[in-house]
Amino acid sequence: MHQLNPQQKEAACYIDGPLLVLAGAGSGKTSVITEKIAYLIQNCGYKAGNILAVTFTNKAAKEMKSRVVSRLKNENTRGLQISTFHTLGLNIIKKHHLEVGFKKNFTLFDDQDTLTLIHEIAYSAFQATKQVAGEIKHQISLWKNGLLAPENIVLDSQSTQQKQAHEVYIQYQKYLKAYNAVDFDDLIFIPVQLLQNNQNVAETWQRKFHYVLIDEYQDTNESQYKLMQLLVKTRQQFTVVGDDDQSIYAWRGAKPENLSALKEDYPHLKVVKLEQNYRSSGRILHAANTLIDHNPHLFNKKLWSAHQYGDPIRVILCKNEDDEAQRIASEILTHKLHKQTQFHDYAVLVRGNHQTYLLERYFQLYKIPYALSGSASFFAKMEIKDALAYFKLLINPDDDCAFLRVINTPRREIGPNTLQGLGEYAGKRHLALFHAIDEVGLQTHLKPAAIEKLKQFKQFITNYQQQVNTTQEALSSVLYQLLQDIHYRDWLVDNTSSLQQAEKRFENVTDLIGFICDKSTPDDTEFSFAETINRLLLLDIIDRQQSQTQNDQVQILTVHASKGLEYPHVYIMGVEEGLLPHQQSIDDGMVEEERRLAYVAITRAKYSLTLTLTKARKKFGETMSSTPSRFIDELPQDDISWIGRQASTQTERQDKAKSNIAALRDKFKQSN
Repeated sequence: MHQLNPQQKEAACYIDGPLLVLAGAGSGKTSVITEKIAYLIQNCGYKAGNILAVTFTNKAAKEMKSRVVSRLKNENTRGLQISTFHTLGLNIIKKHHLEVGFKKNFTLFDDQDTLTLIHEIAYSAFQATKQVAGEIKHQISLWKNGLLAPENIVLDSQSTQQKQAHEVYIQYQKYLKAYNAVDFDDLIFIPVQLLQNNQNVAETWQRKFHYVLIDEYQDTNESQYKLMQLLVKTRQQFTVVGDDDQSIYAWRGAKPENLSALKEDYPHLKVVKLEQNYRSSGRILHAANTLIDHNPHLFNKKLWSAHQYGDPIRVILCKNEDDEAQRIASEILTHKLHKQTQFHDYAVLVRGNHQTYLLERYFQLYKIPYALSGSASFFAKMEIKDALAYFKLLINPDDDCAFLRVINTPRREIGPNTLQGLGEYAGKRHLALFHAIDEVGLQTHLKPAAIEKLKQFKQFITNYQQQVNTTQEALSSVLYQLLQDIHYRDWLVDNTSSLQQAEKRFENVTDLIGFICDKSTPDDTEFSFAETINRLLLLDIIDRQQSQTQNDQVQILTVHASKGLEYPHVYIMGVEEGLLPHQQSIDDGMVEEERRLAYVAITRAKYSLTLTLTKARKKFGETMSSTPSRFIDELPQDDISWIGRQASTQTERQDKAKSNIAALRDKFKQSN
């Protein structure tokens, strides 16, 4: 506690009722949450198993739990639950699967499973494209996050798109139930419905959690807010930590209004503001405060820093996007050698991933190592999705998405006509595809030879289901044997551009099996094979971005992905109207959220901040004039240093580049 400032200490020690901690960027909120958990256990008599802390990513939850356990070395932390909202929801559904109408080994649909099913329903109903299916998927997600079941939706009579989405939603829910599956949004939606409608279940969880802490509260949506209300209903002992100025997820249902709703729902709510920033220079904070003052505020606060005021914020006007990318690359290289910094001290933030192509090209040209956020998840690799589909089918034969993925992977000479006939029959009988295979009536839809191939596949899966559930043989041996029996390694060799690449892909699958077997204990229901598969899928959905590498690399990432991170030197790329703020947000009247996004970007920087923009940029294949972002005008102009406003010739730019290269060479000579 002695390391906390007075406001942090007040927040950590207050336990007399509901508490809202308004934590500005870089204000040490994680330390407050960690110390508060320690305080509850050490000083207030709370048992660790009666405390729940919730955040939004697996990475944040893991780091927080590690800090708490380290802080309480000599205390009993057994049972302490620090998790994401969705992991909490999964635990509730798992414990009460019978009450919500699911069999034990229900499947968790990932985004691709969900999109595939929605597209099939929408295409069958009105020949919808994959893009339209994606829009319908997003609308269904918003409805679920708003706690709207199909029967509770009031449609706009003029909106054909909403009517179609509603029609798909009705069918989609029926299919999920038939497949014994839930999707990502159901992990909050179903527990809320359960706790609202089943008093005994609600009281069970209210008795379990005596104190609740929630991080990043400004990012909660309606269903998450309601889940918290239901959990704390009896005791009303909770702390939520958030910052309305950093609410940047409205597109996925986040409601910063949840902060103000707390004051209405909990009249005795105490508010503590954390305004001292431990990250950035005074100038960067002044710029951030000045910018965000253009937004209306639920709560007023001003970030301040004990650090020096710092260097001016540079705004570099470039000729075009090629010039912009080259300028950033050469600036980082020059600055690094002059200041003796490391590459990992730098980050380039973009509004959209499409901005990174030219930047990557110049980083490669200048041999600047970099890490690009949003790269393909391990779980998104084709071979991993294949293996997981087999494993999902072993634990849940009702999973049609898994069935369709593996039925011809590798190929079994089961053609589309056979699958279409099977699908039509299964649909009429309201059966999963797997279970429809043995039905006598299938003979009216398919030829005997086709049915025989389907039965061979079903028998193959059934044999392995029995081995997974009953055999005394090591799980790893069973899963490896499955791969061998389907000749998966040979199939990869035949369908991969090189033998080396095929071996790498097979190695990925063996790594997956090794991980599953390490985590699965046959005699422990908490870590059964089925439970491990579902938790793997949840881990991937929540936190696809891999843990930030510790290698010496410049980080290139979107502003959304940068939230919660910090870097000594930050470049914000493309600060123009149409990019930041984004044109769609301008058209939709969402400029306030874009301003919060710019605020988040600015407050990632510790020592130096550079904004870049262009005079002209290619859009849809045509070069068009660019307009500086309104956010530049909203910054304190005395803190800005413009570069490139005066026209320079190509020769002058080339001379400057040569001068920089010469300086770099001198540095290399001196270091050698």
